[in-house]
Amino acid sequence: MKFYVGSGMKNCHLVKDYAKQLIEHGWVQTYDWVKNINEDVHIAEMREYAKLEKQGIIEADVVIILLPAGRGAHIELGMALALQKKIFLCADTDEEFSTKNTVAFYELPSITKLVGNVDENIIKILK
Repeated sequence: MKFYVGSGMKNCHLVKDYAKQLIEHGWVQTYDWVKNINEDVHIAEMREYAKLEKQGIIEADVVIILLPAGRGAHIELGMALALQKKIFLCADTDEEFSTKNTVAFYELPSITKLVGNVDENIIKILK
């Protein structure tokens, strides 16, 4: 199974944890955007990263979005929805899905919402 993990940059450690566990189960990561985190990034580099991230989503069978997510991750979510990918929204607590924090798109039937730590959510994703 091929996968892509999106989230905000502040969650890059979680992105690595999810990817590591899925790879250990034989899954293939289509693109690892975490390796590009750099405070001195230039617009030309950002354009290239965007192309690589888009291609990673296109090639993925499964798109995993870790909450809380930033603007870029919500764009990735939109792309995954448009491409009719299997989508998992993962959060540590139910609070991310509360009326105060949610967005309408989280409620679409094609999205599976998971609440738990990395290990718990990985078990659910692998089913």
